[in-house]
Amino acid sequence: MRFYRRNLPHYDDGVSPVFVTFRTHGRWVLPPEARDVVLAHCVREHGVRVELYCAVVMPDHVHLLFQQREGHAVQAIMSSIKGASAHSVNRALGRRGRLWQDESYDRLLRNDEGLLKTAQYICNNPLRAGLPADYRWIWRAWMDTRGSTP
Repeated sequence: MRFYRRNLPHYDDGVSPVFVTFRTHGRWVLPPEARDVVLAHCVREHGVRVELYCAVVMPDHVHLLFQQREGHAVQAIMSSIKGASAHSVNRALGRRGRLWQDESYDRLLRNDEGLLKTAQYICNNPLRAGLPADYRWIWRAWMDTRGSTP
């Protein structure tokens, strides 16, 4: 188990699925074209450094649920996703400056029940926030193949 700390403690055992949430700096609301870019960066990691179970890009935060592949640390994965997406969003919108808060919230999941409940939480997040049922900034292929789409 690896441990690293910024303001919050972070654990990375290299084998447990990880639930990660990260927020925009100053709770800035991502316009639709920015959400497209961010989701594409998250999904791009699927099959490369992570096995992505599901992801949702909300107006001011992102939820990811994944299993890292061997040899890839959560800290490095998140740094890459946040850095590359920030660069792409800023370029696409013609803006400069920080996009993401430095810190992310992450939690290791210990069993299949926790994995399924967390995936359902992520997939239902847009509805709980009052967003349309056909919210397009969600990726849940894993949930769809399990027949458990909320």
